[in-house]
Amino acid sequence: MFKNLILRRAFAVRAIAVLLVAILAAVGARSWRKGEVRGATLPMATVERRDFVRTLRIHGVIEAVKFHAVAAPRLSGQGGSSMIITRLVPAGARVQPGDLLAEFDRQAQTKNYLDRETEYRDRVEQIRKKKAEQEAALATDEREMKEAEHAVEKAALDVKRNEILSKIDAEKNAQNLAEAKARLDQVRRTIRLRRSVVASEVRILEIQRDRDLAAMRNAQRNSDRMVIRSPLAGLVVLGTIFKSNGPGEVQEGDEVRPGVPFLQVVDPQSMQVRSRVNQVDAARLAAGQTAKVHLDAYPELSFPGRVAQVGAIALGGSFSDRIRTFPVLFTIEGSDPWTMPDLSAAVDVEVERVAGALVVPRDAVVEESGKAFLRVRSGSGFDKAPVTLGLTSEHEVVVQSGVREGSVVLRGRASGTES
Repeated sequence: MFKNLILRRAFAVRAIAVLLVAILAAVGARSWRKGEVRGATLPMATVERRDFVRTLRIHGVIEAVKFHAVAAPRLSGQGGSSMIITRLVPAGARVQPGDLLAEFDRQAQTKNYLDRETEYRDRVEQIRKKKAEQEAALATDEREMKEAEHAVEKAALDVKRNEILSKIDAEKNAQNLAEAKARLDQVRRTIRLRRSVVASEVRILEIQRDRDLAAMRNAQRNSDRMVIRSPLAGLVVLGTIFKSNGPGEVQEGDEVRPGVPFLQVVDPQSMQVRSRVNQVDAARLAAGQTAKVHLDAYPELSFPGRVAQVGAIALGGSFSDRIRTFPVLFTIEGSDPWTMPDLSAAVDVEVERVAGALVVPRDAVVEESGKAFLRVRSGSGFDKAPVTLGLTSEHEVVVQSGVREGSVVLRGRASGTES
């Protein structure tokens, strides 16, 4: 009997507790319907009248508008052998036009230049010697020519005496004249051929000399190319090359193959952001739209900018060929020492603007049965006010009707209130 009494009391206590919970719930619901909210501080916002701006966020990389890429020199007459960097300007250094950027080991080019110079001087001496021989042979040819001409003249004088000579002597004189003339013709042809041969030999030596001179000048240019100087004033940005232990920043002592870029000189006064935008968002962009550039590394910094170019030809997407992307360039207005190349950036592009609109936070809007409401403060509580919405961004929404400027509205899901 005592046990039954305890059980009845337990059931009675439980029933009383359930009744109290139901009463408190009813009081809470009734209190909300009447607009009475008590308890902790609730998040609220004020309805403002200002320009509503819808933005599109795009991510990209900062690069210089004006820059000069420096590559390992390509040498004339050389193979694809690597070159060793002996001097290199440090990263981040500011340089002026003509300042040294990098220097390669040019011992091989200097030796090649000296060898070509020796060959060139040897050819010049050979040509001088050949011309001296030609002048000596010319004097010999002139003497031989004179002798042949004198022989013809003597034979012609002997022929004039044939009238007083015997027939045999007259025939001999005529034969001697013919032989003298034939000898003169032979000497003339021989001299012409000899001079042609000598001139050909000299010309061959001159061609070889010009070839050696060109090789010497190429060797000199190759040696000069081993020293690279800056063509403009700017900031030095070292590049990444492949080394024996993997990719890494270039440094003194590294080997670089001809034609491989290894540093840049950038003008920090003019920077831009290069990005790739998907085909859906690209349709909302146009050249001249205002933008604001944020640096991921320095969130507190922002810079004004504009859309400079929107690519006309789509490129393949990074994850799927079905979604194409367009290259887009954004200019950064002004200059700042923190805008350095290769920094990641976020660009907020203004795509729509409504002047003088009523704006509230997006999380202040409550949707029920396909209708939108704002919880407007009234006295010590909040009343639901049906509203008509306009444009919406990620964080804000335009209210076309249903609420007045300066009204205080409830934000989010507050404790002790219905959503």
